[in-house]
Formats: sequence, structure tokens, C-alpha cells
Amino acid sequence: MGASAAALFIAVFLACAVEAVEATTIVLAAGTARDWRSAGVGTAAALAALAVIVAVLGPAVSEIPLRGLRVTVGALLLVFGLQWLRKAILRASGHKARHDEEKLYAEHMAEAAAHATGAQQSRQFPLVRDWYGFTLAFKGVLLEGLEVVFIVLTFGANAKNVGLATLAAGCAVVLVAATGFAVRAPLARVPENTMKFVVGIMLSSFGVFWGGEGAGANWPGKDAALLVIIPAIALFGAGLTALLRRTGEAPPGGEIAVPAAAGLARSEGLG
Repeated sequence: MGASAAALFIAVFLACAVEAVEATTIVLAAGTARDWRSAGVGTAAALAALAVIVAVLGPAVSEIPLRGLRVTVGALLLVFGLQWLRKAILRASGHKARHDEEKLYAEHMAEAAAHATGAQQSRQFPLVRDWYGFTLAFKGVLLEGLEVVFIVLTFGANAKNVGLATLAAGCAVVLVAATGFAVRAPLARVPENTMKFVVGIMLSSFGVFWGGEGAGANWPGKDAALLVIIPAIALFGAGLTALLRRTGEAPPGGEIAVPAAAGLARSEGLG
């Protein structure tokens, strides 16, 4: 492999790895906080849609306007992320009862056992148990997948070596996906309240980033701007938690009366 080919491989590998990390983060968030099967089906559906788009349009796929798609996906992630972040902040500050994961797990298992026979037969879409998680995974993977395709076509066409660019992209995606699968089990052991706080931060951050890009913003450092956006939203969430915690703690198994500001947040009906 010559120097130019090696440079092409490294450039495409690194660029596609960044996109794959972003897509994998969304899938992990959807699977851990919602439902793994639905997130997996959403990922598979996005990959299938991406394959159809590439097969039908070929090189013309690079003409698809990404700006509108980024705005749509960014807004969706921001709405979902802020919902989870809001509930996590209220729970962490004592203004909303924490989930008892063991109790909820036992209740869900008992309910599933009682309705296992007839419920699955009556489901119209047995593969998708949670459309919330499905939608998050589908849109995140589709958007990042299109960006990977653009990278391959742009770099490969310029270097007149689309095959090598495709190989580099494939290696990057497989490596990142394998790493994501490896951390799936440890993530599953993280308490739900903590996980939803982290997921809310991540989804809100990606929502701000992609929405800003779609609206025409030029982030300093491109994707590296996420390294500033994510800690900023995390600090904001931690600050709100500390501020609300001063108003009192919730009694076991219930919620406490809260001042007007917190009460207004709860009245949105997303708790």
C-alpha cells in the first residue's frame, strides 16, 4: 500500500469512526434506557433503508440535503433528551420518587408471565415493543450512515479509489460497533435513574449539535465541539439538581410538594 493509499485509508477510517461513535451512542442510549430489541430493530431498519437508498441512487446519494434531516433528528433527540433529563433531575433532587428497579422488574415479570400466551399473538408488531427506542435508533443510524456514505464517496472519488475508502469505512464501523456491543452488559447494570440522567445528557447534546448544524451553525472544531457541549449540559443538569435539592427530599415511595418552578416543570405531564 502506497503512501497516498495509506493516507486515504487512515483519513476515511478516522472520519467514519467519529460518525460510527455518534450512531452507536444513540443506539446504546435507546437500548439501555428503553428496550434493546426495539433499538436493534430500529438499527437494522435504518441499515436496510440506507442500503436501499445507496442501491437506488448510487453516487447521486451525495446530493441528498442533509440540513433538513439534521434539524429534524436534532429536534427529536433534544425533545427526548430533555424529557429524560428533566425526570432524572427531579428524582435526583428528591422532587420525584425514585424508581425501585427491583420492584418494577418483579412486577413486569409477573405481568408478562400472566399475559404471555395471548398478548404476543395479539401484537401487531411483535418485534417492536417500544417505538420510542425504535425511532431514536433508526434516525440516529440513518443520519450517521448517510454521512458515512458521503465520506466514502467524497474521499474515494477524489482519490479514485472508492474500494479502499469503502474498506476503511467498514473497518471503522465494525470496530466501533463491536466496542459498543462489548459495553452493553456493563451498561445494563447501571441503576436506571443514573442511566437516564446520562442518556438525557447525551441525547440533549447530540440534539443541540445536529440541530445547530442543520440550522447552519458552524461548530468550532466540527465534531470535537461535542466534547464541550456534553460537559456543559452535564454541569447544567448537576447545577439544577443541587439547586432543587435544597428545597427538600421526597418521602419514601412518594413525591413532595414543590415550589412553583418545580411544580411548573412537573405539570408538563412527562413524569
